[in-house]
Amino acid sequence: MQTISTNHVRGGTQGVYCHDSAATGTPMTFSAFVPDGDGPFPVLWYLSGLTCTHANVTEKGEYRATCAEQGIIFIAPDTSPRGDDVPDDDAYDFGQGAGFYVDATEAPFAQHYQMRSYIETELPALIAAQFPVDMSRQGITGHSMGGHGALTIGLRNPDRFKSISAFAPICHPIDCPWGEKALGGYLGKDRNAWRDYDAVALIQDGARVDALRVDQGEADQFLDEQLKPDALRAACAEAGIDLSLGLHPSYDHSYYFISSFMADHVRWHAERLKS
Repeated sequence: MQTISTNHVRGGTQGVYCHDSAATGTPMTFSAFVPDGDGPFPVLWYLSGLTCTHANVTEKGEYRATCAEQGIIFIAPDTSPRGDDVPDDDAYDFGQGAGFYVDATEAPFAQHYQMRSYIETELPALIAAQFPVDMSRQGITGHSMGGHGALTIGLRNPDRFKSISAFAPICHPIDCPWGEKALGGYLGKDRNAWRDYDAVALIQDGARVDALRVDQGEADQFLDEQLKPDALRAACAEAGIDLSLGLHPSYDHSYYFISSFMADHVRWHAERLKS
């Protein structure tokens, strides 16, 4: 693991790191905020959205003061493999910057686009070895495509994650243009293979957790066509999952929205990670 930068800020150390990934076959970059103190600390994973890298939330997320206050490590990985030899697409919603947190099975993406394995297995092992974390206390959150990743990874691993939340997630990618393009391109035409990467479908197929938290701006330009929180609400109601769905007038899809509610999410996770 190579240290790219470290800065002391808000009662902790903000670092950016790079390592060679066996899962993706590429270098991968992530950021980590570690509060002052000896630890071990609970860890909150943050997955970013379309076109983003680790840097978006690191620079705009406004999480550090609350993470230091609550004693939580905050990890923000990249959204996809990158490099000259990594297949890409001219559109913003597919290819590099749009890995959708899947393990791709379709050529030419299967060689490098193994983001599920990277996020679920490889990166946690690295974090456990290199940082003062208590891996028995993990939470996960994310935004948009990363909200989709947080919900699906959390639902697939209920014994690992004590808390799951999302900002404006793609709740039902099987039934929206972003999801149909990405899941079809990475996984092929068999829509049954997509269900493992759809929060609504996972719940319909039996995935269970005690609670989920989602916050959504009502002025979000992607709300009706792409995000579909009502489908998640219906699935949770049917399954008996306690969904806290906060709808916020005037807020859009940007980091102005995320930063407005980030402290609330960190504290919500802290209550569950410390209990």
